[in-house]
Amino acid sequence: MSAEVRNGMSATLLSDAQWRKSRHSGAAGNCVEVAPLAGGDIAVRNSRFPDGPALIYTRAEIAAFVAGAKDGEFDDVAG
Repeated sequence: MSAEVRNGMSATLLSDAQWRKSRHSGAAGNCVEVAPLAGGDIAVRNSRFPDGPALIYTRAEIAAFVAGAKDGEFDDVAG
């Protein structure tokens, strides 16, 4: 990977990323995809715009979000 990994970079520049989405995702593309990066961070992108920007998070940030989601902290924003 030649580009510096940074928040908001084009997901296409993360050529080594192995993207995956949840089995809970709908067929209409209403989901996000995640990919672990070589440096240990996690990239997140919108599945409807796979060439769009990727958000880069640390493993600790992802773990905190997942824990909050499991605890129901974000239920008020989910449909």
